[in-house]
Amino acid sequence: MLHVAVVGSGPSGVYTAQTLVQQDPDVRVDVLDRLPCPYGLVRYGVAPDHEKIKSLQGNLRSVLEHERIRFLGGVQAGEGGVPPARLRELYHAVVYCVGAATDRQLGIPGEALPGSWSATEFVSWYSAHPDAVAGGFVPGARSAAVIGVGNVAVDVTRMLARATPQLSPTDMPQAALTALAESKITEVHMVGRRGPSQARFTTKELRELGSLPDTEVVVDEAELALDPAYADPSGLPAAQRRNIEVLRGWAAAPPRGAPRRIRLRFFLRPVELLSDAGRVGAVRFERTLPDGAGGVTGSGRYEDIEAQLVLRSVGYRGVPLEGLPFDGTRGTVPHEAGRVLRDGAVSPGEYVAGWIKRGPTGVIGTNRPCAKETVTSLLEDAPGLVRHEVPEDALPALRADGLAPVDWSGWLAIERAEAELGVSLGRSVVKLPDWRSLMAAAHSGTS
Repeated sequence: MLHVAVVGSGPSGVYTAQTLVQQDPDVRVDVLDRLPCPYGLVRYGVAPDHEKIKSLQGNLRSVLEHERIRFLGGVQAGEGGVPPARLRELYHAVVYCVGAATDRQLGIPGEALPGSWSATEFVSWYSAHPDAVAGGFVPGARSAAVIGVGNVAVDVTRMLARATPQLSPTDMPQAALTALAESKITEVHMVGRRGPSQARFTTKELRELGSLPDTEVVVDEAELALDPAYADPSGLPAAQRRNIEVLRGWAAAPPRGAPRRIRLRFFLRPVELLSDAGRVGAVRFERTLPDGAGGVTGSGRYEDIEAQLVLRSVGYRGVPLEGLPFDGTRGTVPHEAGRVLRDGAVSPGEYVAGWIKRGPTGVIGTNRPCAKETVTSLLEDAPGLVRHEVPEDALPALRADGLAPVDWSGWLAIERAEAELGVSLGRSVVKLPDWRSLMAAAHSGTS
């Protein structure tokens, strides 16, 4: 019997576990997660109003309920938890699927001012991540600037502009719902340093901005026309052509005077966050121009955009896990077809999949072939791995090490508590927003 630990219960971890049990009838998999809740970014990164994507939790759930897969939440790997060396004593193989846990910074003056946040922090707040900062992002803000033009930037822009009646049926935590209901933000600027043909958002996400009640999308056609591909997008991939068609339609539409405005801006590079009474009050941008090689160059002309809330959305980045090698340049663990490399040599029994393996690229489905490659490597190595003696069951050893893992029954207890909270608030399911309430619920049902 091959015993494997998969560290991380997001899509990459769940797909890794699924592929393992599908390809080897004698493997048993423990899926470990530092949180007491499974599903990773599907639970804590997908916007609450995207019910179709969130419904993917049902597919992940069916995998985690497989008879040879066991979920163990509340188990931290690395610093403050179970070191990789200890995991290797307990399992024949360990696959790290820990994602990219932090965000990239702008590296400009004023970035640390109050009112300046990463989009990741904002998403964690409205998604009830137990590590999220307390307190509202929006009180006192009239205008917001979202720096970035990917799908996460579109998500946070939409959440700032969406009316409360559309958010009440979601599982958004009550504190975030209340804060957004009281928000005075009427203008949201979503700003990219390059042109529309190079934006990373999908057309479906983009179009959603135009369907928000009492909100109009404002686009300056002169700014779009700075992009050489705007006049003739025929050479672009279909997705980019569709994006330009949507933007062109908004640019041609007359103003409607809606109570809220979303302004899509391009060819502007942030150079400084400006202070107003000790908080961010505006963002200074430099106008950029295409350099003819797919990038942009500065023009020396500047524009200040008022914003009391600034959210940077310029990409995720992996972080080191104590006890594993790490490539600080790429933000990933060095590997060869998923096999972890230590000083250039394969480290027996250690593997990676997902963003910590390839970087924060692709969509949820991209994790399937990524997991398959890693599992193929692991199963090729299996004859040698099973010669490494491990306990028949790692759970008693984890408990002896002072851990109190949350099993599947504990997670089901959290689900019940969130359903009960929703009923008490006159809503549907409402997420528990902090460690204390999550763990109290989990241990009420842990076997």
